[in-house]
Amino acid sequence: MTQFWRFETSTVHAGHEPDADSHSIATPIYPSAAFAFDSAQHSAELFDGVVDGYIYSRIANPTVRSLEARLATLEQGIGAVAFASGQAAVASAVQTIAVAGDNIVSASSLYGTTYKVFSSVFRQSGMEVRFARYDDLDQFAALIDDKTRAIYCESMANPAGHIPDLAPLAELAHRHGLPLIVDNTVATPYLCRPFEHGADIVVHSLTKYLGGHGVALGGCVVDAGQFDWKANESRFKLLSMPDPCHHNTVFTERYGRHAYIRRVQSVPLRNMGAVLSPFNAFLIMQGMETLALRMDRICFNAELIAGYLQQHPAVSWVNYPALEGHPERPRLERYMRGKASGVFSFGVQGGRAAGERFQNALRLIRRSVNIGDCKTLACHPASTTHRQVFGQDLAASGVTEDMVRLSVGIEHVEDLVDDLDQALAASIN
Repeated sequence: MTQFWRFETSTVHAGHEPDADSHSIATPIYPSAAFAFDSAQHSAELFDGVVDGYIYSRIANPTVRSLEARLATLEQGIGAVAFASGQAAVASAVQTIAVAGDNIVSASSLYGTTYKVFSSVFRQSGMEVRFARYDDLDQFAALIDDKTRAIYCESMANPAGHIPDLAPLAELAHRHGLPLIVDNTVATPYLCRPFEHGADIVVHSLTKYLGGHGVALGGCVVDAGQFDWKANESRFKLLSMPDPCHHNTVFTERYGRHAYIRRVQSVPLRNMGAVLSPFNAFLIMQGMETLALRMDRICFNAELIAGYLQQHPAVSWVNYPALEGHPERPRLERYMRGKASGVFSFGVQGGRAAGERFQNALRLIRRSVNIGDCKTLACHPASTTHRQVFGQDLAASGVTEDMVRLSVGIEHVEDLVDDLDQALAASIN
């Protein structure tokens, strides 16, 4: 799990070796709900965690475990846990260390459903999320208290394109004895590895770029193994005290630097059951093999399209950090190798009504709320992904009423430009 080849090699090979029986080059799919025990003693040892193996696919599955090993390798972490969706991963990453009465401090520039979970769903269960502007460290610092359990952000916010300054944010978190959790979905580990900049936990929606084909839902939590949970045990009693959710285990004593990721697996995944299917794990691994190739083509296409839109008379603004003079460009160079992935937004002259005409006129580009697909997709965030976010909260998340979000794919760029050109012409008629 911790063998580190160069990135492109790891996307193809990490997490799987041909087994002794079949010698299969591809990772086999194990669609079994349960697994047999050698003996009563073997079953007891498996349940006690004395030996490694498989009990039930809600707890662990060989195909899913191969995916988890590959994810840990790509992010250069010590372990990963896969989930049925990105949202399950986000919620579990926080719930592993926080309970009712606790809080986390998060950047307000977030994916719409994450914002809703943080602002409403967690609040209903007694957990508070305090929001700060993504680039204002003083706001983050002012919101931290003795009940804070983590700082949270997206490495590249969807759809706002905001890029937080990860290294100072990690330093702030560590100064207060807190981990930094980073959603790295839009950037992918090909463009950004948050652990290299001090982050402690990474989450992904595997449905997006890592899967790449829009055919399978999935999510994951990856642990850097860098945060000293034991040194900060007064804040993290879920890890440092006997846990009634899992055999009264004291995770910091039993698992050391693996304490966090083992609790992710043993409590929220095992007990709540948001389990990734082996078939989806297989599909996502197939997509991961071409991640580097796809991201190079997507970034190439996106930069050309953003530049084209910036010069178009029917477009009022374009927000793509790779554009010359963009305020996020210095952070893009520092954290994402100067490449801004394939998700960006722009405004159509004439506001919401013109934006609707533009979307209705698209012929090649699909109207969809997904991102990270090989196909280019367009949506209107205010009426779709952020439909449940209103007023000041909508503005704080980086969304405006006239915003159109593009997720650029791998098609020939001239075909995409032709479709955008005819749809923009229709928007002003």
